[in-house]
Amino acid sequence: MTVYYQIEPEVAGGWGENTRADTSVHPPVVHSLHYEFEGWLGDELLESFPCFIVSEQVGQALKAANLAGFSLEQVEISFSAQFLELQGKPLPTRFNWLRITGSAGQADCGISESNLLVVSEQALDVLRRFSLNNAEVVEWKC
Repeated sequence: MTVYYQIEPEVAGGWGENTRADTSVHPPVVHSLHYEFEGWLGDELLESFPCFIVSEQVGQALKAANLAGFSLEQVEISFSAQFLELQGKPLPTRFNWLRITGSAGQADCGISESNLLVVSEQALDVLRRFSLNNAEVVEWKC
C-alpha cells in the first residue's frame, strides 16, 4: 500500500503581472505563470496558490524517478524591489512550473479535494534530497 503525504510548501512570492489566469472559477485556472519573488527561505519547492514551482534540479530529479502526475513547464521569474534589497541567499539559476496533473492518492503528484498538494512516498523521497525545510509535510488521509 502506497503512503501519501500532504505538502504545504514555502510561499516565497506570488503571481507576477504577466500571469494569465481565469479567476472566475475556484481554484483559478492558470494558463501562463509569472512568479515574483518577495522573499526566500531556501526551499526548492514553492507555492503561489494554485501553482507550484521547483528548481530545475528538483524537476530533473522528479522526471528521472519516472514519477507520474505532473508536467514541467516554463515559468517567468522576477523579483520585487524588497527582494532585491533584502535577499541574502543566491537563488537556483532556473525554476520550472510543476504543473500538477494527477489525482491525490492515485498518482505520485496530485491535488486533493481541498486543493492541497499530495505526493507519494517515492515523490517525497525525491523532494527530500533537496531543501524542503520550510514546508509542512504530514501523512495524508484520504
